[in-house]
Amino acid sequence: MPANILVIEDEPAIQELLALNITQAGHNALRALSVEHAQELLRNTLPDLILLDWMLPGMSGIEYARRLKSEAVTKAIPIIMLTARGDEYDKVRGLEVGADDYVTKPFSPRELNARIKAVLRRRAPQMTDDPIEIAGLALDPSTHRVVGNHMGSSTNIDLGPTEFRLLHFFMSNAERVHTRSQLLDKVWGDRVFVEDRTVDVHIRRLRNCLSVSGHQDLIQTVRGSGYRLSAVKES
Repeated sequence: MPANILVIEDEPAIQELLALNITQAGHNALRALSVEHAQELLRNTLPDLILLDWMLPGMSGIEYARRLKSEAVTKAIPIIMLTARGDEYDKVRGLEVGADDYVTKPFSPRELNARIKAVLRRRAPQMTDDPIEIAGLALDPSTHRVVGNHMGSSTNIDLGPTEFRLLHFFMSNAERVHTRSQLLDKVWGDRVFVEDRTVDVHIRRLRNCLSVSGHQDLIQTVRGSGYRLSAVKES
């Protein structure tokens, strides 16, 4: 599943290079030349990751990172700091205000993409293209294929786009219980306004699809809380 990555960089040439690398890695690049511009973008959509330059006009990147981490709406968004400062003290400052990682300029596209992938794997694993397998159910984000292995036979499972995203999120966060609201935010997007019961409809569809390989019981209802994917059978 491609991630939406906001690049906050005031040098157009570097911003263009960053956006190109992000696009070639299969993600969507959003661009801002300043904190003010970034704030306008954040009012319309919340990215899955922010690449934040240390030196920005008006407000520094370190100050803006502190601000983002202090606000309820943006505090969960992972941040990678972009900096020409290689001193350990400066790197520690970035991490102390809540940045998840840092990349020192000049950097190679391979290093940048590796850092992005590592942060997404930790903070938003459903945004990576790593294959996942749980209890004989295998999902490959890069090919958009789901295969159920049961009793020595393999079955290709056809899923709609929403059911695929839902299963990918569940498998990336196995054993965790998610409320309907959390699933709406993570799978549909926090700016999409649909009823909580929409989740129930898609859960039923997902279970029906998984039933062809006998994996429908992986999706469990947790009474009073929400849903989880678990390989541990309910008692």
